[in-house]
Amino acid sequence: MSATETLLVEAGRLAAELDGEDPPTLLDVRWRLVGSPGRDDYLAGHLPGAIFVDLDTVLCGPPGPAGRHPLPEPAALQAALRAAGVRAAHPVVVYDGGDGMSAARAWWTLRWAGHRPVRLLHGGYPAWTAAGLPVGTDQPAVAPGDVTVEPGALPVLDAAAAARLAAGDGVLIDVRAAPRYRGEHEPIDPVAGHIPGAVNLPAPEYVSQGRFPAGETLRNRFETAGVTDEVPVGAYCGSGVTAAQAVLALHLAGRTDAALYVGSWSNWVADPDRPVVTGLTAVPPDA
Repeated sequence: MSATETLLVEAGRLAAELDGEDPPTLLDVRWRLVGSPGRDDYLAGHLPGAIFVDLDTVLCGPPGPAGRHPLPEPAALQAALRAAGVRAAHPVVVYDGGDGMSAARAWWTLRWAGHRPVRLLHGGYPAWTAAGLPVGTDQPAVAPGDVTVEPGALPVLDAAAAARLAAGDGVLIDVRAAPRYRGEHEPIDPVAGHIPGAVNLPAPEYVSQGRFPAGETLRNRFETAGVTDEVPVGAYCGSGVTAAQAVLALHLAGRTDAALYVGSWSNWVADPDRPVVTGLTAVPPDA
């Protein structure tokens, strides 16, 4: 099975699996940074058998100095995943509203928690409906799962580690839009700019409408940002959601060691003593 097949699943393939004797556990993780809650979308229509899991309150901890979407408390995450029917070693598929961001953070969180068999529905809910596949509005009763959360199965960066990576220990990718990276515009956090030494690679440059190109294309794109096989790599964004999608893209490109700065910019600027840079950071000349 290819790396893509262990990370992504297309709508038609998922439909066949859901018709099988022991289908994967299906988690609806639709979410918006602003606007109506993802649960409203779920109640209006979802994949048959899917259980809604909230990104803000289940897959992340409470916002604060650690960031707007910090790591969840392991015991609370385990209880919520068991309530959603997640079973030890049993496949899980996560999906969102199509941009792939909250689904990627769900994928990352489950992987970080030690649950490896988790894939993302490529293209999310829109891909499912575009294929003419059925949707429902029922809220299914599920048997409690028995998954055990064992945190630390994927690498994470704190602020100090992110700073070292950006300063020359590797490549730290800032996946926010270029104006936010350059400090020209900051719609959410109180300080504009970026971590000194971080290289900007906005998310739309490696994923389009929630769909990823082939692994070789992704490898070439990340190489333009200085990511080579010998160089440690990490990613950050505003609060660790879009950057989780970057980590998924790096996995598809073969970099399964890519680290996530979970607190991201919202954690970095919580400490006024941390340096902030505006303008551009040059890509290494040999990239």
